[in-house]
Amino acid sequence: NLLHEFTTKCRVVKDGLVRAMARLLELDNDYIIEQFGEKADTYARFSYYPECPRPELVFGLKPHSDGSVLTVLMVDDTVGGLQILRDGVWFDVPIVPHTLLINIGDQTEIMSNGIFKSPVHRVVTNAEKERLSLALFYSLDPEREIEPATQLVDEKRPALYRKVKVKDYIAGLFEHVSQGTMVIDTVKI
Repeated sequence: NLLHEFTTKCRVVKDGLVRAMARLLELDNDYIIEQFGEKADTYARFSYYPECPRPELVFGLKPHSDGSVLTVLMVDDTVGGLQILRDGVWFDVPIVPHTLLINIGDQTEIMSNGIFKSPVHRVVTNAEKERLSLALFYSLDPEREIEPATQLVDEKRPALYRKVKVKDYIAGLFEHVSQGTMVIDTVKI
């Protein structure tokens, strides 16, 4: 099955990325991998955004950050729409055919004690073309607790986030997106 093959290959990409991220944080190579636990979740979401004659009036997806560790996104090769917020300004993410886009999620921001940031992004609709995407969200075991890595917390850099159960964080994510707020703000110290 095509989806199974795709997700299997993306898992290899995800594992390589989180090992590299752990090295950049000067943690053990498998630190983030070990945080996933045996019952880690992977969600696949197919999104279809039909053409919209008045795109300025409709969001395809409201501003949010991903509650995952990482998101692997296969975006439409011909139609843009993904935007990222930086310094209060929305920027279009360029279309690069035949590539995957990686989003760092809130769980990584928390584990890295804010060294890695989970970007706020949105999807806007297109007046003339429909848009398709496939996102794979990699999340820790929902029964685990997430907090900054102890090696990244000291007197000079105190913990920026409190400990939270993953399932509670994910439950809060949906509530906050619907309200237009960021769930990560609820765990900041």
